[in-house]
Amino acid sequence: MHSVPHWDPQQYLRHATHRTRPFLDLLARIPELPPGTRPARIADIGCGPGNVTALLADRWPDAHITGYDLSADMLEQAEKRYAGTTPGGGWLDFRPADAAHWTPDEPYDLIVSNAALQWVPNHPESFPGWIEGLAPGGTFAFQVPGNFTAPSHDLLGRLCDLPRWRERLGDQGRRFVHILEPEDYLLRLADLGCATDVWETTYSQLLQGEDPVLDWVKGTALRPVLTTLDGDEAAVEEFLGQYRQMLREAYPPGPHGTVFPFRRVFAVATRTA
Repeated sequence: MHSVPHWDPQQYLRHATHRTRPFLDLLARIPELPPGTRPARIADIGCGPGNVTALLADRWPDAHITGYDLSADMLEQAEKRYAGTTPGGGWLDFRPADAAHWTPDEPYDLIVSNAALQWVPNHPESFPGWIEGLAPGGTFAFQVPGNFTAPSHDLLGRLCDLPRWRERLGDQGRRFVHILEPEDYLLRLADLGCATDVWETTYSQLLQGEDPVLDWVKGTALRPVLTTLDGDEAAVEEFLGQYRQMLREAYPPGPHGTVFPFRRVFAVATRTA
């Protein structure tokens, strides 16, 4: 099992509107699921606090949907808010699982992952097993951030590389860069015999508040650093102070807020019936 940062569901959800939009765009491109005599079976890999898992129940109200995540804190939040019978008569549950090792235990009509696979080294190696675990005509769909060369992430890596932090933090500022380019995902999924749709989008996000980019990355990219420094408040404050100043220069506020461009990579692959 690969190491996992400590997640803060409340911090993650502070920017829920912006974080949910790419999933809604992905959801809109997922085709209808194969017809069958049973309710659709859906897996959400890296479900986090469950807020987007619940959106799957809006699209397929009678489906049995399971959200999988490695974070006990995220699963607790998801269970508390969303588990149980859905308004459409379906069922929503959550289970612990490491995306690096999860394999389908039954045929799924849809396997979906939202902003999670970037944390999983060599995740494309799981694609053959996941596609094989789909029912004929089933779909595998995911989106991952594609902004790891953006100032927010480049500056984080540079800061971790400074002598003050290098020995203590190592590669914590760069450990999540595991994504491929869109064309690589396209070819891998096409090689598996799927009808494949791959694209990318850069969202020009307008963030509000004081140091909003820092607040954003506290919910995601900063989690490995904050986990490593946990318990040393002086070190946390020192690191955040240095990173805050770098982000202020890279993302200056404007009259309407702070512009934070964010690139995302999407893929929808349907197994031939």
